[in-house]
Amino acid sequence: MMHPGIFLDRDGVLIRSDVRDGKPFAVMGPGEMDILPGVAQALDTLKQTGFKLIVITNQPDVATGKQEKNVVEAMNRQLQVTLGIDAFKTCYHVDADNCPCRKPKPGMIIDAAREWNIDLGQSFMVGDRWRDIDAGRAAGCKTLFIDYGYNEPAPVNPDSIVGSLMDAAQVILELPLTHTSHP
Repeated sequence: MMHPGIFLDRDGVLIRSDVRDGKPFAVMGPGEMDILPGVAQALDTLKQTGFKLIVITNQPDVATGKQEKNVVEAMNRQLQVTLGIDAFKTCYHVDADNCPCRKPKPGMIIDAAREWNIDLGQSFMVGDRWRDIDAGRAAGCKTLFIDYGYNEPAPVNPDSIVGSLMDAAQVILELPLTHTSHP
C-alpha cells in the first residue's frame, strides 16, 4: 500500500525564520527555534489522517561555513521528536554545487517517496519560498505556498496560497484522496 505524504519546508513552515529586510534566514541553533502557532496541531491532524510527514530542507549555511552540520542535525532531531515527523531530508549544498537534492530540484522528495512508499500524485509540498513550490511541482505533488510577503520572487502558480501550516492542513483535508495500493 502506498501512502500519501506531506513534504514540508522547515524554516518558515515549522519554525519561525529570522526575517531581515524582508528576506528569511535560517535560525542558527536549537535555542533560537520557535515553533510557529498551530504547527503541532496541524501535523498531528495530518498524521492521524494517514499522511507521512517528511521535512525537506535546504541548509546551505553548512556549505558556506556559517553553520555546523551537527547543529542542524540536532535541531532536526529536536523537531522530529517534538512534532512527530517521520523523517528529515536535508541538503547542505549551495546552488553552485548543482546537486539533485537542492530545492528547487526534486531529489529529496523523490528519495523520501521511495524510502517511505509515498504516492507523489496523492502528496503535497508545503513551503514559504518559490524553491519549495518548484520542487514539489517537479516531483508531481500538489503545492501549497505559505505567503509571508517576503521581499523576493513569489512562486508561479502554486495550487493554493495560504497564511499558515494550519491553513494548509485545512485545504489538504478538504481534498479527496484516492489511496493506491501496489503489490
